[in-house]
Amino acid sequence: MPTVLVVGATRGIGLEFVRQYAADGARVIATFRRPQDAEVLRALGARALPLDALDPDSIAALGQQLDGQPIDVALLVAGVGGPNTTELAPPSREQFDEVMRTNVLAPMQLIPLLAQGLESAQGKLAAISSRRGSIGLATDTNSWLYRASKAALNSVVKTASIHLGARGVVCMALSPGWVRTDMGGPSARLDVRDSVTALRRVIAAANRSHNGRFLQHTGEQLEW
Repeated sequence: MPTVLVVGATRGIGLEFVRQYAADGARVIATFRRPQDAEVLRALGARALPLDALDPDSIAALGQQLDGQPIDVALLVAGVGGPNTTELAPPSREQFDEVMRTNVLAPMQLIPLLAQGLESAQGKLAAISSRRGSIGLATDTNSWLYRASKAALNSVVKTASIHLGARGVVCMALSPGWVRTDMGGPSARLDVRDSVTALRRVIAAANRSHNGRFLQHTGEQLEW
């Protein structure tokens, strides 16, 4: 029975990962921020652990609770979108700090804590990025703070893949597509179930040749 960790599990893509992996019999560990969300995760069969991604002490506490437990799949899903700008409108310092701390700093603090468990299981680390994080594919100016954060997350994953890949861990940045979630909105093309089903297929098929890659939910390799 594989062990799957979902960081950012209480809504959207993260919650659907919990639902699908638990339904397939995986041992799921899922993080929540609000106490009222823990029961939803437990009702799906997950072990629910508290985590505030903006609090280094909370991140450290999660590492202590995991205590090097083997992790077959670690999913870093937690993220925020920030201001929905269409031009080069400067973000406030508060907006910058929230987006960058959630989307970049938190993964940089979490990955080292998960390294031992991933190495023990020869597991897979997948960070949910976005096609908007691709510098090479950029064609518009929408949400440039969010774009910058996901480009930075991609760099974090690529760097982690060099260290962890040498230890048998496969590290990937994944784009889920435009998904109908709170962040993606009601006009998005993909249902969350279809996106997660496709992402799980990509994760399951990944091997060492996929280490350090940026992949679309379809399996297509994306330009950094």
